[in-house]
Amino acid sequence: MENTFKAHKSKVYFCAIRKEDAYKLGSKENKQGCRYIDTRGLCDEPLTFTEAVIKGIAEGGGLFVPEVLPHLSMEEILSLSKMPYHERAAYIYKAFDIDLDDEAVDALMKQTYGDNFDDEDICPITSLNAQTHILELWHGPTSAFKDMALQCLPRFFGAGVAHLKSLGKLDHDFLILVATSGDTGKAALEGFKDIDGVRIGVLYPDGGVSDIQRKQMITQSGGNVMVWGVKGNFDACQTGVKNVFGSKAFNDALMKEHKVALSSANSINWGRLLPQIVYYISAYAQMVKSGNVAAGEPIDVCVPTGNFGNILAAWYAKQIGVPIERLLCASNENHVLTDFINTGTYDIASREFKLTPSPSMDILVSSNLERQLFELTGRDASKINAWMSDLKTKKAFRIDADTFAKIRQAYAADYVDNDTCLATIKRVFEQTGYLADPHTAVALEVADRLSTDNPVLVVSTAHWAKFGNNVYRALTGLAANEDLPEAVSGLTGCQLNNVIANIASLALDANDNRIPQAYRVLNVPKNLANLDTAKARFENVINADIESIEQAVR
Repeated sequence: MENTFKAHKSKVYFCAIRKEDAYKLGSKENKQGCRYIDTRGLCDEPLTFTEAVIKGIAEGGGLFVPEVLPHLSMEEILSLSKMPYHERAAYIYKAFDIDLDDEAVDALMKQTYGDNFDDEDICPITSLNAQTHILELWHGPTSAFKDMALQCLPRFFGAGVAHLKSLGKLDHDFLILVATSGDTGKAALEGFKDIDGVRIGVLYPDGGVSDIQRKQMITQSGGNVMVWGVKGNFDACQTGVKNVFGSKAFNDALMKEHKVALSSANSINWGRLLPQIVYYISAYAQMVKSGNVAAGEPIDVCVPTGNFGNILAAWYAKQIGVPIERLLCASNENHVLTDFINTGTYDIASREFKLTPSPSMDILVSSNLERQLFELTGRDASKINAWMSDLKTKKAFRIDADTFAKIRQAYAADYVDNDTCLATIKRVFEQTGYLADPHTAVALEVADRLSTDNPVLVVSTAHWAKFGNNVYRALTGLAANEDLPEAVSGLTGCQLNNVIANIASLALDANDNRIPQAYRVLNVPKNLANLDTAKARFENVINADIESIEQAVR
């Protein structure tokens, strides 16, 4: 397959790692590994894995993808079930032929997936019934699926360049700049805190995240972190960050005046996507081992989807060898992706941005869709450039008939309105005793609507306690837009979670249909339970324009 590379030569900056991790974790000088190209064809030569991770985004706004994908046999996939999770992750990273020593990969993965997670399975699978199985991705230190990647990315971000530091090729610091719709920000802050030579700044939509999510971010510890609320929605945050990355004058000034280079930890970074591919491959091995699917038999995967990275990782897992038959894209009332998959037109020109009970999915510009379109067009960068240009100038684009047919072959999609989301939380809890967060509820509802005879793996992206207001509404039968009753409206998120846990526990005692894991899910993780006593450090709110963000960065 021919790839087109154009004008700009890649310039990659490097960072230091945690001091305690700096032992023989550099890449071999003669090991190049799989190389990475960009979706818009603007890099004149491919990069290594570590270069692509550190650079984050390509010149001209393109996203990095591997030149070739590995293939795993069914025997290899099933063999993963005999390993602890950190060994599964290391095995798959090695299959991608990344430019790090095998020993380094093993050590980093052991650090990444250890006792910082509250379940030894790291991402256990809970079965609601013979057909519906929930992949719980929220057992990490911030109780959201972003931990699966953002406990991993910071370690590889640093370790991949340790050898260059030892050779004297590192002479500046990094600023990781992140836009978040709720969960990414805290997970990135936790992953990058106190890494030597790296600072991290996070922007979140003021009023657009839950009380728990906001408190998680503004109380973040670490001497190298900063958090800003932004006047506007997530798309305003994301667009502002992209504009800062795209400002050559600003980036040049940062390097000249402060010896700092920008990089990204958003899902546009391939270092975020690869750990997500890992858990889909791992999950299939787990399902076979537990008898939930026969070896080689197909499954469907249903993902609550906003920025398209999580469901795209499942598509990559399918290409690598996991027998995933259908990918079910579950949207909330901001259903631009559902409309796109069903029509072939991506249109946000007149679309109203809506606040929903599932705020991490309140996204209209789904950045990772660009990677999927690049793959389905046969890696045609000219089409990607044209479509992304139309999206920027016209706020809409339409794909060609062949690409649309491939989208329809790979994906099915539906969306869930706010009240149905809450009703699903209540229904699933009453039927099984399982208490789901609003994002998981969206996926559970869509999985029910679109299910076939295949077992379906429903992706659960957050613990319910991150969204107590709407879980309370769900359990007590309130509408999504209905005010909380006076008795609980003045409670903090932590206090409200205690009320919810008590209500749910009493209901479980009377529920003969509850699954064995029901009580376990009710437990509020310590990192969420103690937020009321944590000191708020970052309460500034800024505008979303590029000048305001640049000033905040300075």
